[in-house]
Amino acid sequence: MTTPPQDSQPTTAPESPRRNKAGRNLPAAIATGAALLVPAVFGIFWFQPLLIAVWVVVLCLGVWEVARALEAYELKDNPRLRIPKAPLYLGAAAMPAAAYWGGVEALTLGLMITGVAVMVGAVLWRVPDPGRSIVASLFVACWVPFLISFALLVLQVEQGEWRLVIVVLLVVSNDTFGFIAGVKFGKHPMAPKISPKKSWEGFAGSMLGAVAVGVLASWLIFDEALYVGAILAAAVVVASTAGDFSESMVKRELAIKDMSNVLPGHGGVMDRLDSLVFAMPTAYFVIVALTGDSVGLPLGL
Repeated sequence: MTTPPQDSQPTTAPESPRRNKAGRNLPAAIATGAALLVPAVFGIFWFQPLLIAVWVVVLCLGVWEVARALEAYELKDNPRLRIPKAPLYLGAAAMPAAAYWGGVEALTLGLMITGVAVMVGAVLWRVPDPGRSIVASLFVACWVPFLISFALLVLQVEQGEWRLVIVVLLVVSNDTFGFIAGVKFGKHPMAPKISPKKSWEGFAGSMLGAVAVGVLASWLIFDEALYVGAILAAAVVVASTAGDFSESMVKRELAIKDMSNVLPGHGGVMDRLDSLVFAMPTAYFVIVALTGDSVGLPLGL
């Protein structure tokens, strides 16, 4: 019995979308980034209610991602966690608006009302293990809509439009310069059990690059002492890195790679916002401390 001749050419799979070294679909990532960036920039400089609307949608998606990930995680000998999401969606919609129109006090009040609504929801829906459900819900409320809504407070300080843009640019600089320095020089991991790819050399690159951007912003845009930009940049780098590590810890604990795939080429919303979680409140308080600008009363009063 003769063996049929085998094809000398290996069978090739259909060509997949182009991906970068991190495994992301690069064209999809660029398209998604542009789709989010254009309305955000328009909202910041020309029609801020649009920015709030975009922010509300993004925060609701973030709440959905984190709540869903927590519900999917199983603990041995414990009932499946159930999180009442309706109060969290209301909080995600209310907190950015409260921060924009009412300041720090209104944002804090929004978080408190969300917490009460979560407890009421746990009772009305008769969730199993209500204590664990309430604690998990409060974690979601604090981590996603509350901390990230500080971006709307940054927007309300003097020259707030440019302040917010610079803070976002500092976060991007942290990622970009950190990636470049890490690839070229990274040898010493910062926290190998949490995020093996982050190195001290990359962190140094993030710090140097972001401080340079912050100093240039103070000089060219705000006409203020250069140390203001340097201190703000250093604080944002530390906060952004802490935000990255925090989300990495959550995902490692939940045994997931991405929070979701809702953003083509990026993964989940929280995979993109993780650096902003701690960076926005940090930036707001540093700006207030160094410039004396703050937001406490509703606009127009």
